[in-house]
This record gives sequence, C-alpha cells and structure tokens, in this order.
Amino acid sequence: MRSLPRPAWTAAWLLGGALAAWIVTAERMRGMDAGPGTDLGGLGWYTGVWVTMMAAMMLPSVAPMVLLFARVSKESARRGHSSVPTWVFVSSYLAVWSAYGLVAYGLFRIVRTRNLDFLAWNHAGPYIVGIAVIGAGVYELTPLKSVCLRHCRSPVHFILGGWREGWLGALRMGSEHGAYCVGCCWGLMVVLFALGVMSLFWMAVVAAVIFAQKILPGGERATRALAVALVALGIWVAAAPGSVPDLTQPDRGPAMKMDR
Repeated sequence: MRSLPRPAWTAAWLLGGALAAWIVTAERMRGMDAGPGTDLGGLGWYTGVWVTMMAAMMLPSVAPMVLLFARVSKESARRGHSSVPTWVFVSSYLAVWSAYGLVAYGLFRIVRTRNLDFLAWNHAGPYIVGIAVIGAGVYELTPLKSVCLRHCRSPVHFILGGWREGWLGALRMGSEHGAYCVGCCWGLMVVLFALGVMSLFWMAVVAAVIFAQKILPGGERATRALAVALVALGIWVAAAPGSVPDLTQPDRGPAMKMDR
C-alpha cells in the first residue's frame, strides 16, 4: 500500500486535530451555561478550554498556510537548510490566539470585580450584547479588516520576501500569521463572547463564518453581507433577545460556576 504524500499527511493531522478538539470541547462544555455573561471559571481551566476551542475553530481555516509552510520547509531542507517540524509553526500560531483569550479573560475578571449591576441580563444586558455584535459588524468594513483578511486568504507574501529559515523563523512566521488572523477575526470572537462563549452552536456558527471568509471563493467579497447580518443580529438581540434562535437566556440569579 502506497503511503500518502507529506501534504496529505499534514492535511490529515490538521483535520484530525480539529475534529479531536471539537470532541474534547463538546465534552468539557457539557452542562455549562451557554448564554451571555457566563462565568469563565478558573484561569487554568479556561486556558485549557480556550486553546482547545481555537484548535477546533481555526485549524481548518489555517490549513492553506500550514500546508504551504510544510511544502516550503521540506524544499528548504532538501537544499541543505535545517528542517523545522510543522507543529512549531502551528504552536506559534495558536499561542497568539491564546494571548487573545487571556486578554479577554483579564477584561472579564476586571468587569466582574466592579459588580456593575447594570450589565445584568434583566437590566442593560441585551443592549450591551447587541452593541458588541453591531460593533463587530462595523469592524468588518474597516481597512484593517480588509488587510488582515487579504493576508489570511493569500499567504504567498511569506514566500515573496517574508520567508524565514530555522526554528526562530518558524516561530516568527507562525506568530505573524496568528497576528493577521487575530486582526481578521477578533470581532467575530467578540460576537462569540457576547452571545455565549460556552455555546457549541455559536462556536460552530463563528467557525463556519471564519472558514468561509478565509477559504471559500468570494469570501472576501462577502464581507459587506456579513457586516449587514451582524448589525441586524445585534439589533435583534437588543430588541427581542427571547426570539433569537439558540440564544440562551441567562439565569437572573448568580451565574453558573465553571471552576474545574
């Protein structure tokens, strides 16, 4: 039986890793509060879940860049340069998303310590969530979003003058690509936090949108439609949150604890 070529193996472990991460995430989120404002639990538990979530959501959409890295790295090794495992690039990429998650966690804890009662769901909660979703929609129309999405969709710029050899080069390229990815998708992650960061439904919706924007033909041109959809969704949440499908209405009492 012929063995699969290296690009096929790389794609297989990327997709396999994403599938495993989805399974683990679903298991860890079982029984958790899936609505807005859910308690994020202890730092260690949250970090583990967040990294797993990012692997599940982002590995499919980062596959073209990872495959390009693996192909060029193999050719570079054939020419006598040091060989760098693909996981070095992927780990550096995920580290940037981990940093994003830690910043979000820090902001969450700061808000929690302030005891801002007006943020409660039975007060201004739906309006705050709606404004966050609308803000994410507006960001879709900004030049920064366009630049970052262009780099994510066409990673050839790494070949045309941006390629770096060795382990440090792989780490740097992974972090650079991760930074562009955060610049492209941070607004969509705000939507996830706003609607329910522990909701598998909203997690899948955001992951699908990210994949469509980065991978599918016409994804870049669909940005305006996505912006309109997010603004409409934000208005819907603010005006009638109870009618939004799969939006879990938070308990008016204390949030469910998730310290694990």
